[in-house]
This record gives sequence, C-alpha cells and structure tokens, in this order.
Amino acid sequence: MDRTTPLDRPLPDEQPLYWRVATQLLGELRDGTVPPGERLPAERQLAGHFGVSRETVRQALEVLRRDGLVATDRRGSHATLPGLPVQSPASLSFPVGVRAADPGALDRARVSWETPPPEHAEVLGLAPHRPTLVHRYESAGADGRGRRTAVTSFSAVALSEVEELARYRDRADGAASAQLGRTYDWMRRAGLTLHHRDTITPLADTPSVRVTRRVHDQYARPLEITDLVVDAQPDALVYEFTLPSAG
Repeated sequence: MDRTTPLDRPLPDEQPLYWRVATQLLGELRDGTVPPGERLPAERQLAGHFGVSRETVRQALEVLRRDGLVATDRRGSHATLPGLPVQSPASLSFPVGVRAADPGALDRARVSWETPPPEHAEVLGLAPHRPTLVHRYESAGADGRGRRTAVTSFSAVALSEVEELARYRDRADGAASAQLGRTYDWMRRAGLTLHHRDTITPLADTPSVRVTRRVHDQYARPLEITDLVVDAQPDALVYEFTLPSAG
C-alpha cells in the first residue's frame, strides 16, 4: 500500500485533524521557524500553539517522523530537513553590551527576584508588581571610564522553559555573583528560536546612549528585555551580524 505524506495528502475535506497539524508544522519547519537540527518545542507547547490536544500533536509528529522529516531521541524531537546548521552568533552575547574579556575591566553581575521596572513588566506581559528574575550588569574600564550598566528582566515563559534560568530563583538574593553569559545558548537548547531587536537611543544632554534589546521566540512570546546605558564618549558600540546566503 502506498504511504500518504503531508506532500501527498488527502483532499482537504478528508484530512483528519492530526494531518492538518502535520502539514502546518511542516510549513514552519520549511520556513525556518524551527531551524534544521534544533529541538522542537515540547508537545504541550505545540498543542497550545495549534490549539489541539497533545495526542493530536503526537499523531502529527508520527506522520512527519515516518517520512524522515522529524527525528526523536531522549531529548525530544528535532527537525531533520536539509539546511544550514544553526550557529551561535558571537554578536548575540548576554547581556547586550557585555565587554569582551579584558583583565583591566571592572565587571559585576548579580541577580535578584524582584518586581521589574514597569516598562519591562509591560513588554513581558507580567502583571503589575509581579516579581521575576532580574539581572544587573555593571562594567567600567581600568581607568573608571566607559561605564556600562545593564538591567535585564526575564519573562514567565523564559523561566518556565529554560531550566538553567529557573534554578536561579532560589539564590537570586541580589548579592551573589551571577554568570549568565550562556543565557542565549540555554534558550536555544530548550528549543527556542531567538529573535532580537536592538534599539539605540542617544540620551539628551549627556554623552551616553541607551541600548534596548527585546528578545522573543518563534511564537512571538517575549523572553527578556534589557536596557543598557553606555558612557559613549570614550567608547564605541560595535554590532556584527552574519546572515547566511540563500544559496
């Protein structure tokens, strides 16, 4: 008996629900919403995304798995469509504005569990006065110039999906040192595709600039927002972006 696939599917009126979900998911895999080799979101996330039950998601994944479009191992399911492997962009460091390794720089990073700034809460969809994980970064050159201060607030989605971040809740006392430089790697390993937008704004009557970074996932769910203020008079901000060719 010939096998039916999302590429050779029944007529629309005859398609069971799981087949329609498989077709939609295949479309997202092809357009890069989930890059090749990246882990797919958990079944419960996919169920919420498509508005179906987890059993329907399992059936849809089985359709794609049968045709080698999805593979499943102990860590979950991932796309196997051909394409460029996902790289960790060197420019997407956490937090935005963090200095390259400099033995002369004075750096400090810490985390706390507190109510974020109101504008952060609004962007992240947090209720007023609801606490979350807040990361603070401070840095200055060996001569005290070029000061940088960054405040990052994480969303409920980030804390529920990224195990490494969630672990900080119980030790986020605002005093202990916190090394979250691999935050974006952790997010990607959790199956999240990262989209970021950086906005640079000069501050009136000062030599400083403000950089605001917003990061969301493949489902447009906010993950974090960072506000960085840089004394730009002796310093320069350099951002590098690499886009793979279409060929």
